[in-house]
Amino acid sequence: MLNATWLETFTTLCEAGHFTRTAERLNMTQPGVSQHLRKLEDQLGQPLIARDGKSFTLTPAGEALFETGLARRREEQRLRERIATDLPDRGVVHIACSGSFAILLQPLLLEWMANAPDLSLHLEAAPQATIRAGLLDGRFDLGVLADDPAHARLEAQHLGREELCLVLPVNALEQIESFSDLETRGFIAHPDGFAYADDLLQLNFPGNYPGADRIRLRGYVNQIGQIPAAVARGVGYTLLPRSGVETFAAKDQLRLLPLPKRRWHDLWLASRRGRPMPARMRRAAELIAEAAASLR
Repeated sequence: MLNATWLETFTTLCEAGHFTRTAERLNMTQPGVSQHLRKLEDQLGQPLIARDGKSFTLTPAGEALFETGLARRREEQRLRERIATDLPDRGVVHIACSGSFAILLQPLLLEWMANAPDLSLHLEAAPQATIRAGLLDGRFDLGVLADDPAHARLEAQHLGREELCLVLPVNALEQIESFSDLETRGFIAHPDGFAYADDLLQLNFPGNYPGADRIRLRGYVNQIGQIPAAVARGVGYTLLPRSGVETFAAKDQLRLLPLPKRRWHDLWLASRRGRPMPARMRRAAELIAEAAASLR
C-alpha cells in the first residue's frame, strides 16, 4: 500500500508546483520532500515528474497519482465530518438476542429504519454463547443476554425479566395435575425447548418428570415464529418465553397455564466495556429497553 505521508507530500508538491514552497507548507526540509518523492517512485517503479530546471511537469504516472492523492483527501475529509457529526440516525448497528426477543424487537427497529435512510441495522437471533462471543470479538455492538455476563471486557445493564410459559391450546381448559397430563398431548420441541423443560417442568413436577431426553415429542420446529402454530391448532404443548407468545399472530388461540412455581429469565443489555457508545447505539439501546419493558 502507498505510504500516506509520502502521498500527501507528493499531492502538496503537485499543488504548490515548487519544492521549497512544499517544504514550507509541510514544515519539512526540501531534501525531505525530495526523499518522499524518490520513495514513491521506487515503490511504483516509474518516474512521477519530469524536471525542467527549477520547475517540473507530471508524468502520466504522476498525474494518476495526483488524482489518487486528491481522492484520498476527500475520503479523509468525509470521514472526519462523519466522525465529528454523531447522529442517531446514521451508521451501522449490530444487535444479537434470542429468537423470541428478536421478533418482539424487530417492529421497533423497522419503524426507526423507515425514518432513517442512512441507518443500517443488523439483527441476529442467536444462542447465548454466540451472543457473548460476538460481543467479545466485535461482531455485535449490543447483545441481550439471559444473565449478567460477568466478564472483565463486558458491561451489562439489567432490563427486567420475562416469564417462561407453559403454552397450551386455548380450549385446553382441564387442570394439569401431573406431568402425565402433559405427556398425553406431547411436546412441540425447539432448539431451546429441552433446556426450558428441565428448568420449568422439573420445578413443578419433580415426582414424575423424567427429564427432557425422555419426554414424549409430537414435533420439532426451529423457527421461533412457527413454534406456537402447532399448539394453536391443538397439537401438543410447548414452553416459550413470554416474548415468543406475545409476538405470535394468533395468540388468542393459545392458553398460558399458570403453574404453582413460576420461572423468570432475566434480560441484560450487554456491550463491550469502556467503548464509547455513539448516538445510534444509544438509540438502539433505548428501543431494546422499550421492548423489554413491554413484557412487564
